[in-house]
Amino acid sequence: AMLSFLGRGRGGSGGGAVVEAAEAPIPSPDYLIRDHGGSDEKNSGKTSDGAADAAAGGSSPSVSLANGGALEVVAVATLAGHSDRVWCAAWEPHGRALATCSSDKTVRLWAPSAAAGGAWVTVAELDSVHSRTVRSVAWSPCGRLLATASFDGSTAVWVSEGGEWECAAVVEGHENEVKGCAWSPSGTLLATCGRDKSVWIWELQPGNDFECVAVLNGHTQDVKQVTWHPTEDVLLSVSYDNTIKVWEEDPGGDDWSCAQTVTAAEGGHSSTVWSVGFEPSGLRRAVTCSDDRTIATWTATGMQGMELSAAAKFPCGHDRAVLSVSWGKCGLIAAAGADNSVRVYGAAGDAAAGWHEVGTVAAAHYDDVNCVAWHPTQHDLLASCSDDGSVKVWSVRARVADAHAEAHGGGRDTP
Repeated sequence: AMLSFLGRGRGGSGGGAVVEAAEAPIPSPDYLIRDHGGSDEKNSGKTSDGAADAAAGGSSPSVSLANGGALEVVAVATLAGHSDRVWCAAWEPHGRALATCSSDKTVRLWAPSAAAGGAWVTVAELDSVHSRTVRSVAWSPCGRLLATASFDGSTAVWVSEGGEWECAAVVEGHENEVKGCAWSPSGTLLATCGRDKSVWIWELQPGNDFECVAVLNGHTQDVKQVTWHPTEDVLLSVSYDNTIKVWEEDPGGDDWSCAQTVTAAEGGHSSTVWSVGFEPSGLRRAVTCSDDRTIATWTATGMQGMELSAAAKFPCGHDRAVLSVSWGKCGLIAAAGADNSVRVYGAAGDAAAGWHEVGTVAAAHYDDVNCVAWHPTQHDLLASCSDDGSVKVWSVRARVADAHAEAHGGGRDTP
């Protein structure tokens, strides 16, 4: 049934923060500089948190596993600007900008600037709306709207109009900290989740108003993240209660309910599940990561609705909690951990043969790495952000020696 909670638009007469977009056009990521050198939520447990498309030639080729699968993960840019820990990084759907959010209560949009010689710069700073940490940021499928979830209990929706970003709406309903937000594939539904153990689904109305169409209760602890299936209105949520839940709209279309709960007994995790994401290409697999220091992949099946079946679960090299996971169009899975590392995994041929680590940066940041995100069109680029306040962009590629050997007809000579 429809609920009466409304998030009212804040455009027009003002009230929202307005920022100027970059004057220079955003170039292809090919302009990246290549000579770069070198909460409370995670520590206090259950009760606290404390380029137009990449150049006109189309998307970049996938990363290949050369000579047995060794890849190098090389930093190509470090983005400094936030004054506190950075929680989340999300690419604009066409790869034209990177959005990040922080405990400094702001959101920054970054892009490489031709005027700055290809260096990454802040092209917009969204502030003066949230009064506490901004925990999550999510782009609508069209890239025109940006949602930001905050520990102040609200989720703001920003709109880009005429080269400026303005807060168009603020939705409120959660009892306390909002931990995550995500747009449905159609862009008409916005899901939020929070410390109050609930998931809310909001429907976009004319004039950038939002109406709550469902409040989903089922988790018994903080809900850490929500994500939608890439093509269907099916929602996944993960929680401090160690479970993964699948939510679907009821056949009558007037309510939502939990279609599946995945626990350790069904091949799930034995501790907090921090992150969940779908494979962007095949659309039939998902990936999760956990405080139990494992990564799990799932097959999403079902003609009517969706059901997750365990495909693989593997210890992943992180010696502390795995906080974020991202499945790239290149076929690789990237993970970020509380051990300060970024790790990349590949499956040789059929994934049933097993996932293994193919690239690692053991000291990617000076503190916990909270999020990793693959670029949507430049398939070898990966973003990460950290408690150390920095954001980094990485190139994931075949090691130079391996690529040279492959190009010349084979592997290395043997003695």
